[in-house]
Amino acid sequence: MTSGQEWLVAPDPDDTALTEEVIGIDHTGATVATRVPAERALTLFLNEQEIVTMMTIGDRPDCLAVGYLLNQNMLLPEDRIKAIDVDAELGVVVVRTARRTNYEAKLRRRVLTSGCAQGTAYGNMMERFETVVLDPDAILRTSWLYALSRKINTRPSLYLTAGAIHGCVLCEEDRPLVYMEDVGRHNAIDKIAGWMRLNDVSPAGKLFYTTGRLTSEMVIKCVQMAIPIVISRSGFTALGVQLARQAGLTMVGRAKGKRFLCLSGEGRLRFDADPAETVPEGAMRKGARDDD
Repeated sequence: MTSGQEWLVAPDPDDTALTEEVIGIDHTGATVATRVPAERALTLFLNEQEIVTMMTIGDRPDCLAVGYLLNQNMLLPEDRIKAIDVDAELGVVVVRTARRTNYEAKLRRRVLTSGCAQGTAYGNMMERFETVVLDPDAILRTSWLYALSRKINTRPSLYLTAGAIHGCVLCEEDRPLVYMEDVGRHNAIDKIAGWMRLNDVSPAGKLFYTTGRLTSEMVIKCVQMAIPIVISRSGFTALGVQLARQAGLTMVGRAKGKRFLCLSGEGRLRFDADPAETVPEGAMRKGARDDD
């Protein structure tokens, strides 16, 4: 399905439904109009049970809902999804499965994560973490890393045009495949998890790129999705590094231009590119942030 292809799903910064125009003044006192990302409430139901209300830009609610449930271990690999009903006006998405579900006990155990817009995890965040075996034969060529950084960071996106948003990209070798954005990186990675499930895409041979920092939550979700390599423009948290090393996840951060830092799983790196010959990514639009 993905052989040789790029950009199966890409951002659409021209979609005005994802931003709102606001008026302000700039550093000179002049009145300016600018567009900022939207932030809307989306309430997720699994069958008849309300699970969570998420803050999101509002696109791809089906992928977000399915990915969230997968990464919370509420939707099982063997579950059959009967329907996904979305009511945009009410801000509701309902995932219906053949299996009867009841997560009342799990919903009582809530953990606020480090995700933007207050990411929330229920129950035992680590309940599958220690059982996942990441592909020991996966590799990351530095030529792929440089090519991905250039392609992703020069691709038109809300991240570049409006800021205040995060992106996650599913990649294969040096090819970006699926680029999802949202106000929280946890939402962006959940959208990718949901897209993979709904399109029956295997994690084999895949890697992640994210604009956000590599926290414990991002590490846990990557591991649960069985993706062995993650790259970020931003930095790391200590717990994120600890968990990545525990799981054998290759974690590369501070990947900007010719530079990067690998703090876990360095055995997968293959140094096949000369940093001195790397083509610059190009200047990012002023105002877009990559430090959070």
